[in-house]
Amino acid sequence: MKQKPDLKFWGLWNLSFGFFGVQIAYALQSANISRIFATLGADPHSLSFFWILPPLMGMIVQPLVGKYSDKTWCRWGRRIPYLFLGAAVAVAVMCLLPNAGSLHLDNTTKIWGLVSATMLFGLVMLMFLDTSINMAMQPFKMLVGDMVNEKQKKLAYSIQSFLCNAGSVVGFIFPYFFTWIGIKNEAPEGVVPDSVIWSFYVGAAILIACVIYTVSKVKEWNPQDYAEYNQIAEETKKEDEPGMVQLLIKAPAAFWQIGLVQFFCWAAFLFMWTYTNGCVSLNCWGTTDVASGAYQEAGNWVGVLYAVQALGSVVWAVVISKIKNTKLGYSLSLLLGGLGFISMYFVHDQYVLFGSFLLIGCGWAAMLAYPFALLTNALTGKGHMGTYLGLFNCAICLPQIIAAILGGFIIKILPAATEGATTVPNQPLMMALAGVLLICGAASVFGIKEK
Repeated sequence: MKQKPDLKFWGLWNLSFGFFGVQIAYALQSANISRIFATLGADPHSLSFFWILPPLMGMIVQPLVGKYSDKTWCRWGRRIPYLFLGAAVAVAVMCLLPNAGSLHLDNTTKIWGLVSATMLFGLVMLMFLDTSINMAMQPFKMLVGDMVNEKQKKLAYSIQSFLCNAGSVVGFIFPYFFTWIGIKNEAPEGVVPDSVIWSFYVGAAILIACVIYTVSKVKEWNPQDYAEYNQIAEETKKEDEPGMVQLLIKAPAAFWQIGLVQFFCWAAFLFMWTYTNGCVSLNCWGTTDVASGAYQEAGNWVGVLYAVQALGSVVWAVVISKIKNTKLGYSLSLLLGGLGFISMYFVHDQYVLFGSFLLIGCGWAAMLAYPFALLTNALTGKGHMGTYLGLFNCAICLPQIIAAILGGFIIKILPAATEGATTVPNQPLMMALAGVLLICGAASVFGIKEK
């Protein structure tokens, strides 16, 4: 069996550089979807339902991308065609989604008694956006699993984590930055502000530029070299292709144990993406009125807080790389993240929230660094790396779907918050619940059996 060669730093960098652009798109979606749909008229009790689509599409798309890219061999490679197609669709949708409120669609008549034409257009665009982002994102994880040896894999995923967080910082601060340079941050009722629209436009341009760079610099191995480098025996290649159910049955124990940790973590972050805008607006600006300038100002500040989280992740990623005990580093990081979420319930100063999001960044760094490194090590020599990574993505998507379905019901039964003389949904308390979930994830880490 041939051993995978060591790659130079820039070779590892090029494998993941396009991830910088993809993560800008993902950050814009994460920080602004609740804001966009609230602006279009979504009620806080139903806001979590709009977050069902992104993980649902991820759960469908990523296993399929993994499965079929395992069998795709063409002049452009096996993973790269899916990467480029996903990025191209994402660019188109990023130019359409924030304009949902500006297209003069009927925003009063309900279609099938459920949503307005404006809201339906936004939902369809969100579905395509997340589908394309997932299609573009998954191949980067697979390229590292395919082409990087065990000795360098931790460094490769660290580079990917750095680019992920750097892209997140850029995407998160875009609305704040464009407001600062003079682009309008307020708009008529039901219309998304120009600061958000231009954020999506510029993010789309950076995304396609980064992906083109990666496509031009990375050359994947041919089928024969791939099989030898990844220790896939000749007889294994000649067997009938196993189905996804068969592969799940044969999955190593670590696949399920890491998946349990992922369940708690991603449910917590779904609540963060859904309710942070409302929490910050209520606790620090004293309003949840989406038509007010204060709400839009709070929305920009949420982007800044998410950028602080990403910066905290970069710093903490360096710290955990020095912790030799993998489980200790993983669990400690999630515990700190959980405490950060819980603190949001008590904080009423926009600057003190920096501390909360630095702690949340510790949890996010662990979620990016540990699961795929542990899993790809457990999968070495088993083949079907792409399919397994795609299936593992269900451990990211399924908890988000469950959290999105239950979020509206949970917030209804929680004690209400007060806004002046009126009561409003208690979005800050949902952040405390997210913290409890992340702490449960920290406890679950010790159930993982490393290879």
